[in-house]
Amino acid sequence: MARPVWSGTLTFGLVSLPVQMFTATDSHTVRFHQLQRGTSDRVRNRRVNERTGEEVPLDEIVKAFDAGDEYVLIEPDELDDIAPGRSKALEITGFVDLEEIEPIFFDKTYYLGPKGKEYTKVYALLEKALAEADRAGIATFVMRNHQYLVALKAEAGLLTLHTLHWADEIRDPHEEIDNLPGKTKLTDRELKMARQLVDTLRIDWNPDDFHDTYQEQVAALIEAKRKGEAVEKAEPPAESTNVIDLMDALKASVDRAKKPAGGGGKKRADKADNADKKASAPSRIRDAAAKRRTSGGGKRKASHKPASLDELTKAELYQRAADASVQGRSSMNREELLESLRGTRQHKATS
Repeated sequence: MARPVWSGTLTFGLVSLPVQMFTATDSHTVRFHQLQRGTSDRVRNRRVNERTGEEVPLDEIVKAFDAGDEYVLIEPDELDDIAPGRSKALEITGFVDLEEIEPIFFDKTYYLGPKGKEYTKVYALLEKALAEADRAGIATFVMRNHQYLVALKAEAGLLTLHTLHWADEIRDPHEEIDNLPGKTKLTDRELKMARQLVDTLRIDWNPDDFHDTYQEQVAALIEAKRKGEAVEKAEPPAESTNVIDLMDALKASVDRAKKPAGGGGKKRADKADNADKKASAPSRIRDAAAKRRTSGGGKRKASHKPASLDELTKAELYQRAADASVQGRSSMNREELLESLRGTRQHKATS
């Protein structure tokens, strides 16, 4: 089991609920060490006294604020002393409709769990009430010497805590970007074609269809260099669309998007994805993890019949393309992956 990153008491009205907070996401970034070029010598960061050049132990380091003419020293326990509720209180100020919170305010997500079995009834009561009301509790709390504004939500039978940006942290786009389109004139024909392209490219949201292809390319680069093999380069970025060619580009995009996927596979895959769409993010994460722990998973495993390419999601097609070492797979859409895999099968059959 994971260790909680914070524990304290959640309060709403006169009801108190001891809770523990757990990180909800993982980062799969490839980590690199720093070496001096031409050697195998690690380069490390050290805490050094800038006057003496000597390394300073961590327990001898204190926080200090530069007041101009002097440094004001602050000890860690002094920060805890002034924290609201001694850093252990998560008090809900009120409840808002979820749609009122603009996406730009959301930052990081945590899972919230009851601190003991004796608190599960209060936990379940709050989760059920939030789910039925479709609202989020707004609260503040202190963790690691920082105060956070948070939204408490109900998702798939559990409470999730989402840290929010403070209002003064949101930048005004009109002050940051000096070439926003504003009242740019658009023709009805251009707008109609753009809307048609948007409608044609509509998909159902299924996060399992997407994965970090860049990190896979980094891993492939490391493996290729380790074996002394050639490194596959990424496709160059698309050229910018000129205003003169805008209608031609839109029309060509719509025509390409309208091309049917072979064998009607996309409809079958979309139908299977729709069942997953009804589940919330946490349950989809758990379901995806469970599928990866089995060989084939679910109905496919029970039937003992290999799935046809047309029945696979884009993520599954990509994995097969990776297993088959299909070149350029990271930039392919679902139809292109299908075509490449079919070509690979035919090549093996005739070999």
